[in-house]
Parts: sequence; C-alpha cells; structure tokens
Amino acid sequence: MSRLYSLCLLGARCRYDGESKQNTDVLEQWRREGGLALCPEQLGGLATPRRPATLVGADGCGVLDGKAAVQDEEGRDVTRSFQRGAQECARLARLAGVTRACLKGGSPSCGVASTSIGWKRSPGEGVTAALLRRMGIELTEVD
Repeated sequence: MSRLYSLCLLGARCRYDGESKQNTDVLEQWRREGGLALCPEQLGGLATPRRPATLVGADGCGVLDGKAAVQDEEGRDVTRSFQRGAQECARLARLAGVTRACLKGGSPSCGVASTSIGWKRSPGEGVTAALLRRMGIELTEVD
C-alpha cells in the first residue's frame, strides 16, 4: 500500500508563502513507510512563493465540475493551474498505486475536511483532495 503526502507537511518550503508546515508525526511516518510527496500547486505550474488563493463559488468538487473557480488575492483566475496540479497528482498516484493520502488541511488544493472558500476556512475539499477521493483514495487531513 502506497501513500501520498502533501510535500509541505514533510518540511519542504513549497507553500504559497514560501514556508513549510512540517509535521513531526507525518515526517516520521513518511520516513518509516515511504511514499510520494507532492505539491499540487507547484505541479500545476505555480511559483513559490505565490499569491494566496481561494476557491470561489464552491469547494474543489465544484472546480472539477466546472461550477467554481480558484482566484488569487489580486483576483486573477488560477483555476487551470489548480486543475493541472490535481491531474498530475492523480496521474502519479495512479502510477505509484497510492491507496491513501495525508494532505494539508485548509488548503485550496489539499484540504480534505476544510478548505479556503471566499477567503474563509470552510467545510469542503480542495481541488486535489476532491480528485483523489473520486479515484477511491482514502484521505486524511493534517493541520
């Protein structure tokens, strides 16, 4: 069984603000078990650091279904980058046989139970989390 991890949880400085959200427990689990460590926003072509982004209109399911968008703080549409990043994570997860994912809570990409909608942390999934769940991957959220 293979696992996918949000790269920022392992200490990589890949978040929008150029920082990490290293989680000691997650890092130890990755050291023991291995697995993929990815940043969907970087895989989607966004730079680090980058402007913070939020979902507009719905959560990540809405983005995947074409009913919502992702905008940065200046109002630029970055939906395609978030979709590309999610698709690339899904492709790599499929190739690696990923069955579980440990993702960063609150993220418009990786949030599992909560994400940024309209600049508020709200119930819902990020774009990548929604796609991975649709693939049947078991998701866990870590703050």
